[in-house]
Amino acid sequence: MTAPVIASAHDLVKVYGAGATAVRALDGVDVDLVRGELTAIMGPSGSGKSTLMHCLAGLDRPTSGTVVVDGQTVSSMSERKLTALRRTRIGFVFQAYNLVPTLTALENITLPLDIARRHVDRAHLDLVVETLGLTDRLGHKPNELSGGQQQRVACARALVARPAVVFADEPTGNLDSTSAAEVLGFLRSSVDELGQSVVMVTHDPTSAGYAHRVLFLADGRLVGELRDPTAETVLAALTAIRVGTP
Repeated sequence: MTAPVIASAHDLVKVYGAGATAVRALDGVDVDLVRGELTAIMGPSGSGKSTLMHCLAGLDRPTSGTVVVDGQTVSSMSERKLTALRRTRIGFVFQAYNLVPTLTALENITLPLDIARRHVDRAHLDLVVETLGLTDRLGHKPNELSGGQQQRVACARALVARPAVVFADEPTGNLDSTSAAEVLGFLRSSVDELGQSVVMVTHDPTSAGYAHRVLFLADGRLVGELRDPTAETVLAALTAIRVGTP
């Protein structure tokens, strides 16, 4: 059976600027992202990988084309509906942790639900917190946590509302290798054990090795993919893209 699609783009184009200075960041991308998988998006600098994720997540509007997330057409939504969708059906993890410094770890984790005035599922919250190893850190404020712990708080915040999909943009970019492995291991286990769907932009082959599937972009176009990647196969694919071999 074909796995259901959680997010898709059809003939996606994104142009920044106009006239002679226009930059075509996405050039007709067609992609289906499968529910219940960790998908990594990779490519050389300027390939359009972050732009693709931002358009999929409703953080940026495409110039043309269609984006559908969890059965809803994000590309034509009003800003009000987009805000509601981002609060309830989409989770975000960024390179910068974006934690509120005056709130405890627990308050940061539940903040999106509090803003949306939604009930906190305590059993699910406890499961996420325990899986991330944050049980004894919930009363700490961000400046009392290491970088890895802060990013794990950000992951918990993204997952506690049970979003349809979590978008992670270079989530380990500010972390040392040990902390990065912890965060990546949790993102993978959130898919395998909690049934989450995750889409991650990364430049790092080791990080991409945690994914079920890797998509490769170059010059705003989808140019290849890998299933069940390893750091070695990802590096080989990136090298081939950079030197222009198929």
